Amino acid sequence: MRLSVLDRSPVRRDGGTARALRDTVAFAAAVEALGYHRFWVSAHHSVPGVAGSAPAVLAAAVAGATSRVRVRVGTGGVMLPNHRPLVVAEQFGVLEALHPGRIDMGLGRSVGFTGGVRAALGHGKDAADDFGAQVRELLGFFTGEHGYPGVHAYPAEGLRVPPFLLATGSGADLAAELGLPLVIAPVRGERALSEAVTRYRNGFRPSGWAREPYVVVSTAIAVADSAADARRLLVSEAWATVYSRSHGVFPPLAPPGEVLASPMTDRERRRLEETLDGQISGTPAEVEDRLGKLVSAAAADEVLVTTAAYDQSARLDSFAALAELGRLPVPA
Repeated sequence: MRLSVLDRSPVRRDGGTARALRDTVAFAAAVEALGYHRFWVSAHHSVPGVAGSAPAVLAAAVAGATSRVRVRVGTGGVMLPNHRPLVVAEQFGVLEALHPGRIDMGLGRSVGFTGGVRAALGHGKDAADDFGAQVRELLGFFTGEHGYPGVHAYPAEGLRVPPFLLATGSGADLAAELGLPLVIAPVRGERALSEAVTRYRNGFRPSGWAREPYVVVSTAIAVADSAADARRLLVSEAWATVYSRSHGVFPPLAPPGEVLASPMTDRERRRLEETLDGQISGTPAEVEDRLGKLVSAAAADEVLVTTAAYDQSARLDSFAALAELGRLPVPA
């Protein structure tokens, strides 16, 4: 089983956005030494508490700080409705030219977080309706098959940067139609996950990008000596997520003890517990069992671990324990 990492560059209460980005680059080097297959960064525009707003730029920094042969680097993902496909192709063409054979291009269909962000980006909610056409246009700039005579996406044209589609909405069906690898999370439960993956595999059409279906399942995972310690590791980001739903702001990560002691409404506390229950945490044996069930439900080829935590040292210990469970080959 391949294990990979998605880092959203969350801001921690004792640091700012610049430190969050430097932490992402440092963490990439640390997990590379543990044998993880990919290291992806995300894209969030004008979201307080999240520093990762320019994934192609951050991916370049990560690729430069890691080995030329050990870990693949990419995005999870570029939200294509917010950008012109030509510009995205050019950005990833530059990345691939500088780091050949190491770059991935994860693509999502989300639009700006608020009306103000969407206005600043120049794209409304309906921009996501054209996601399929946007993906086709983007891929066409790599193959040279697009509808713009005389336009060349240098240096992307002729290169092959592996594209991955994030399964939001009809993403699984689109990935099958275009013959692309799929990234999917169990946000609606394992039954819905299994049904979406089954549709994807049954409908998959081999393409020049992928000859066979490939499924990456994405979730937060925490491993510790006790189940309580592992669950506690996930509290800071889980609370930030819950808080963002009711306040529209993703706050900086706070220490878990402080979060649990803070006043919450009954609804917020219930949502926090539900969020934690939907993630994977526990002792090595407990995580191995639950992760195995998730991988089986998703018929997954790879797991993309999304864990963030207030305590960076404890987070790295968790990733090391998970690598041991996955028996990842530690690079020489």
